[in-house]
Amino acid sequence: MPTQHRAIQSRQALIRSAAETFLEKGVPAAGMVEVSRRARLSKGALYFHFTSKDDLTLAVHDSALAALQEVESALARSPQPLVPAVRDFALALFERVQSDPVLRAGLRLRTDTVPGLDIHALEHRWYTLFLDKALANGSYGAAYRGDEGDTAEEADGEPQRTARLLTTVVAGLLHLGGEDRAWWDEAAIVGMWDRLSAAPFGGGAAGAPRPAAAPAPPQPSGVTPRSGVTARPGLTAQSARIRCDAPG
Repeated sequence: MPTQHRAIQSRQALIRSAAETFLEKGVPAAGMVEVSRRARLSKGALYFHFTSKDDLTLAVHDSALAALQEVESALARSPQPLVPAVRDFALALFERVQSDPVLRAGLRLRTDTVPGLDIHALEHRWYTLFLDKALANGSYGAAYRGDEGDTAEEADGEPQRTARLLTTVVAGLLHLGGEDRAWWDEAAIVGMWDRLSAAPFGGGAAGAPRPAAAPAPPQPSGVTPRSGVTARPGLTAQSARIRCDAPG
């Protein structure tokens, strides 16, 4: 095996090992020796790739961001209108979070020194993504023409309202699924989107009544939804000293 390819594999193994260790113990309690042993590599190999735990943690952060961007790019390329495209985005995101410990660990990382890594950053990121999708090439869908009583100003504002609603739903599911993965179940998500699709922005007939509030997600056993639900923190590529939430 070429040396360069072997080095790439070693680096990836160390990042995955660090992510798994962070999820189990949190960043402060994770030791570099433990990370190298889990990856079945020497401590020297670890320090060849990463000079410190901060450096390794940032690599987990950036790898998680890259995984998140892959899912987001699929949404941007989707030929579907906004609502079914965001449904597929949510399904792909939660499947990736469950199967990829690096993304799961990255979503738990926080920073004490650089602003913008809290839920507000993630919500802003997705709101922008969803709104761009809504407005791009008519992908919002011509089905929404506004209620009969809507003014032109109200109809023009509907993409923004829809993007905010969908952002709230996805961010809320991300948070709830961190405590009970039944919230990430495919059938539950599809069922919720069926209810959203009954609204005008989801492709229903023009003039259908707009719901007074977002539909409540299906309630998994043992979980009581709370108002004002927020998701776990988002990601950026900025370098910072990073800590991790307690494992859970």
